[in-house]
Amino acid sequence: MLTFVVRRLLLAVPVLLGVVFVVMLTIDLLPGDAVTLMLGEHATKDAVAKLREHLGLDKPFLVRYLDYVGRVARGDLGRSIQQNRPVAAELADAWPATLELTVAALVIATLVGIAAGVASAVRPNSLFDGLARLGSLFGLSMPIFWTGLVLIVVFSLWLNWLPVGGAGSLSHLVLPAVTLALPSVAMIARMTRSAVLDVLREDYVRTARAKGVGEFLVLARHALRNAFIPILTLLGLQSGQLMGGAVLTETVFAWPGLGRLMVKAIFARDYILLQGAVLIFALAFVLINLIVDLSYGLLDPRIGRQG
Repeated sequence: MLTFVVRRLLLAVPVLLGVVFVVMLTIDLLPGDAVTLMLGEHATKDAVAKLREHLGLDKPFLVRYLDYVGRVARGDLGRSIQQNRPVAAELADAWPATLELTVAALVIATLVGIAAGVASAVRPNSLFDGLARLGSLFGLSMPIFWTGLVLIVVFSLWLNWLPVGGAGSLSHLVLPAVTLALPSVAMIARMTRSAVLDVLREDYVRTARAKGVGEFLVLARHALRNAFIPILTLLGLQSGQLMGGAVLTETVFAWPGLGRLMVKAIFARDYILLQGAVLIFALAFVLINLIVDLSYGLLDPRIGRQG
């Protein structure tokens, strides 16, 4: 197991290097100039040249890339151009809010999605199954930002039940977490329904029912446990997508997280802060996939022996 973990962590290194390379290249290709944006349109050429040299933007792309990778290897993510603070400090301030929103959305998506999927699989082609599949299609089709605006209009402006945006209390978390969770609820419900239906057709499930085992135990001990591996894989993928979707959700609800910080960095051309934020997202996604892979052996001992 230790060898497996070390090997996966070593494989994550080229992934992170590739992410940094793509982000830096994309920022280089964007129109506009960060130095001109910082100093203003009326800045002298001498001032622009000095600031560009100070930020290292006068160097070739590959030199800047290698310099940045070397600093990251030493734990230095640089300083924010806009805030003039260490990027690590900026990310440390914003990351807890994004983590809180992502975990809340994942909990909602997991509980609601699995419950709806199991209920649909137990009674396939029923009225509830049809409504659940229609709701899943609706959840997958609606853009996050549009869902967020609709929820704000209904629950904040019309009913005045929840705050429009911001953070600070549980009531502030409800709307952004539900908005972020809805597409994942649809995905998890569809996957759960398909996986549980396949398991319920197996011979050992029919044998358990023939022995008089209660339907709840059949579902919990046999069907859901054996169907959970594909569901767990989807949960890992959805965790990464939830962190990515937090960029739009945090912007709509003015949630002070990493996604909103990235949007501000894009508009301010604060490329150093943007690179650090994307790197954190990529690292979190790699760790989530590692945790999911390690969880397979707990659900099915055969996978652990073959691993």
